[in-house]
Amino acid sequence: MATFLGINLFGLFGQLLVGLINGSFYALLSLGLAIIFGLLKIINFAQGAMYMLGAFAAWMALNYLGINYWLALIVVPLAVGAVGILMERLLIRPIAKEDHLYSLLLTFGIALMLQGTFTHVFGSSGMAYAIPEALQGGFKLPFMYLPAYRAWIVVASILVCGVTWWMIEKTRLGAYLRAGTENAQLMQAFGINVPLMVTLTFGFGVGLAGFAGVMAAPVYSVSPDMGSNLLIIVFAIVVIGGMGSIGGAILTGLGMGVVEGLTKYFYPEASSTVIFLVMVIVLLLKPAGLFGKEA
Repeated sequence: MATFLGINLFGLFGQLLVGLINGSFYALLSLGLAIIFGLLKIINFAQGAMYMLGAFAAWMALNYLGINYWLALIVVPLAVGAVGILMERLLIRPIAKEDHLYSLLLTFGIALMLQGTFTHVFGSSGMAYAIPEALQGGFKLPFMYLPAYRAWIVVASILVCGVTWWMIEKTRLGAYLRAGTENAQLMQAFGINVPLMVTLTFGFGVGLAGFAGVMAAPVYSVSPDMGSNLLIIVFAIVVIGGMGSIGGAILTGLGMGVVEGLTKYFYPEASSTVIFLVMVIVLLLKPAGLFGKEA
């Protein structure tokens, strides 16, 4: 058994891997929340339910339609994003000018209805989703065994988060979007369809949760409460990173996953609360979050 300064390296790297996997899901979900809040000023409490919807959609697509994992990875985020578009157009837009609390309560109600509906139809016990054949097995590294599917989750998450950050921060489309949310009337005077951009942005943020749901299906049990268990942690991560900070959501999501993994190794009793402890410390020292801008 390999050790360093009395530390079991197999155990340490194993927990780091678990932390990175959790951090990958945190990053995807908090990125969607940060996009929706940072650009649209909407607090979407249904993001966890959309994550659950993505996992269930992948499971149903496989078992009822024969759609495999790879196709589901494309189709399901689009379908979940379409649900988000309908939600924005039909339910959120009518109250868009009201206080943020209204959108929070509305999306919280939507999340409860979705979770209750899936619990009624499928029950509360989890259902299995097989790892795709191409990603079964793993790699034997010097200090640990790395399952191929776990490695894929980390790589795919970083890739999707990185491309999303680049699109918003570095492209003309992202500049239009940021300008449109700052001064919609001015952008519309230049011929930009701002309401359409807002709708598509909301759908994209929700689609990220659907993508995370498909990725999570082979790792965790597909169950109605899988999103609600994660939502509070993801909101804490968004607060730590800075509400609305795109880069902050990505870096904090991955970082908090690693912190959680290290805590599980060195002091397991605190692993479920360490993220909230970090949130309290950050809020006391920097109320706008690590990457947020002071008002």
